[in-house]
Amino acid sequence: MGLNYYKIKKHIRKARKLVIKSTTVAASGHPGGSFSMAEIMGVLFNNYLHFDTKNPLWEDRDRLVLSKGHASPGLFSNLAVAGYFDESEMETLRKFGSRLQGHPDLKCPGVEFCGGSLGIGLSFSIGIALAARINGKNHRIFTIIGDGESNEGQVWEAAMTAAKYKVDTITAILDRNFIQQDSYTEKIMPLDEQLTGDDLSEMWKDASRWKTGDKWRSFGWNVIEIDGHRIEQLDKAISQAIATKGAPSIIVARTIKGKGVEHMEDNPKWHGKAPDHEIAPIIDLELDCQFMIAPSIIAGDMTNLENEVKRCVNGRADYIHLDVMDGQFVPNKTFDHTKINELRPITEIPFDAHLMINEPVKHVRDYIDAGSDIITVHAEVCNESSFGEIYDTLKQNQVSVGLAINPDTELPDWSFKFIPTLDQLIVMSVVPGKSGQKYIESTHEKMTRVVSKLNEHKFQGYIEADGGVTLENAGACFADGARAFVGGSAIIGQSDIRGVIREFRDVILHTRRRMLLQKANDLGGSELVNRWIDLHSIGKKKDELIRIAKELEHT
Repeated sequence: MGLNYYKIKKHIRKARKLVIKSTTVAASGHPGGSFSMAEIMGVLFNNYLHFDTKNPLWEDRDRLVLSKGHASPGLFSNLAVAGYFDESEMETLRKFGSRLQGHPDLKCPGVEFCGGSLGIGLSFSIGIALAARINGKNHRIFTIIGDGESNEGQVWEAAMTAAKYKVDTITAILDRNFIQQDSYTEKIMPLDEQLTGDDLSEMWKDASRWKTGDKWRSFGWNVIEIDGHRIEQLDKAISQAIATKGAPSIIVARTIKGKGVEHMEDNPKWHGKAPDHEIAPIIDLELDCQFMIAPSIIAGDMTNLENEVKRCVNGRADYIHLDVMDGQFVPNKTFDHTKINELRPITEIPFDAHLMINEPVKHVRDYIDAGSDIITVHAEVCNESSFGEIYDTLKQNQVSVGLAINPDTELPDWSFKFIPTLDQLIVMSVVPGKSGQKYIESTHEKMTRVVSKLNEHKFQGYIEADGGVTLENAGACFADGARAFVGGSAIIGQSDIRGVIREFRDVILHTRRRMLLQKANDLGGSELVNRWIDLHSIGKKKDELIRIAKELEHT
């Protein structure tokens, strides 16, 4: 089974957008903590929780306990996306009579725990687990706790209790975002080491400073430490926790408060503050502008692809692009599912298998079994019937579905029925199968045309730019509508992959910031532009926004 990668990403994006919409309407709420746990919730709801939206009190359901109850918008949004209630109900957040209160309440279907006072969710979860043991039930309990509420002694009393009674049906997930209501956690009651400045990056990135996991180990817990915004790491960690017997498990997920909205990220001000109506549409656009970068390993050393995969891992690629060529659909031949199967154990980072082969319907099962998380086939070798069969097979196996079109190919009419639920569209900007090509400039105009057609048919997936993408044109590709970027020689051909991926991110971020400033100007002129800029009070982002605004003559 695949990772369900793009389905999870799309649900996370929708949930984040619902959080902004609901807190804006309510003029209150907690977007920061909702966003730090967004990937955690997305993976749980899509890959692990067993539930029935039509029967919320189904006896054998898994239980999700949100101990950090102030992040209720993040829970409610996921319940809405899952189908417990209509998404429009999110606009009733914090209103009198609403089922959606400032903290979780049992009036809301899917809520298991009234998370008013912080620090008691883990104790509650242990009670559920012990009751299930007495009743001979084996459902799982997933408990989301905050690092701020870990100041409470009850958290640690519960930790001792769970270890004593070997409550292995509990998986606790610590949303370790380093910020609580008043300030940074390490300035109030350090879980790791005391923070002397306001630069969280040294705490987040320096493993030698992480002490939280050691604390939980000393209490007898199985501890797994991960990046809480990497879907694949979360998926693997939850799977490992479920498989652990004889001890409770905790996943220490390092996260970023306000993740996904630059001015909210790592900013204590956004622990419990809602955006206003003028700013919300700009944030909505920013959430639609999240992007990914994927090296294409065939541009590296083809005699040692194992090492190229490891270089991608060290470079912190979002996923790894695997160009499969059969020597028939394209003149060159690379590798097939056998090599992907050999590479799969190296990393849990998603594999994006781009099948440049004839008759993909006959071979797609091999690429599922080899461990591909995204599989893309070409429109030129499919029709509605064969692509429909491929689509159904991939969806049934939780593998994301992609369709690719060559530079001289337009979207076929038969593709329109699949577009609303298609996960990825690759718009090739070089002729596939030939190395050393430059980006075909007419692709910019084509991308504009394709995006218009996709919007017309309610596309919710991601457009991938593939072929000749470099630091010089990545920003323009982003402006065209691409949100995933495949880099061959421009990334994998460089000695410092991590450095060049960082450069790609900076280039794309620059273009994204221009777009958001333009949006602000369109909505409210220079006054709103200046308000948007002033929100960016953490780090050096504000300085660049000021420079861009001057270039655009928006100040």
